[in-house]
Amino acid sequence: MATLSVLERLTAAAFELFDERGYEQSTVDDIAERAGVGRTTFFRTFSSKEDVILPDHHVVLGAVKARLATSTQETALVAVSEAARLVLQQYLNEGDLARRRYKLTSNVSALRDREVTSMQQYQRVFREFIHGWMGGDSTSGLRAELMATCVITAHNYVLRRWLRGLTEQPEAEFNTAMADVIELFADAGANSSAEGEASVVILRTTRQLDALIPSLRKFLGSSEPAS
Repeated sequence: MATLSVLERLTAAAFELFDERGYEQSTVDDIAERAGVGRTTFFRTFSSKEDVILPDHHVVLGAVKARLATSTQETALVAVSEAARLVLQQYLNEGDLARRRYKLTSNVSALRDREVTSMQQYQRVFREFIHGWMGGDSTSGLRAELMATCVITAHNYVLRRWLRGLTEQPEAEFNTAMADVIELFADAGANSSAEGEASVVILRTTRQLDALIPSLRKFLGSSEPAS
């Protein structure tokens, strides 16, 4: 059996104590003692008790920014969808740990507020990127805000369903949810695209292709009927 890292031992100890005693009644010293390390080691690993519980959002946020930075005007919508998928995948990879955290954050307001703040950071990154894709002028600010809100709302809707055990196919549901968002905003950046430039858009979705063709045609700037 593989030896657990200090981080893994502290995380496991924290969740055990929170289950046994409650969040407020468990201290940093309690967690360190349960994990078999000293207080100094705890603070070398985490900056606070809250950080033991919450996922490493700044790492995922960096990955989101990096994915968006690789896109072009023509692939911006795909980049937004795939960047949002990175956030969802963070939780899915954690499995039961993410569900235990969700139960805890639902009952501890300080943790819930931290999660809300993290989601607002993601929304700001998406809004700034989308604003640039839409042209970056004064007329696109509201539309960018609306689309970023839709992206986060779609992500959170699917994530909550998975956390509550309401779906066993979160990635398929995410594909459908993001296809709905793209359908709403597919023509938003059309005026910013270079005329006459060919574009290729690849989407993974469970939606019927016929239902997506009108939106994709708008995004590509084509008014010709599908053959």
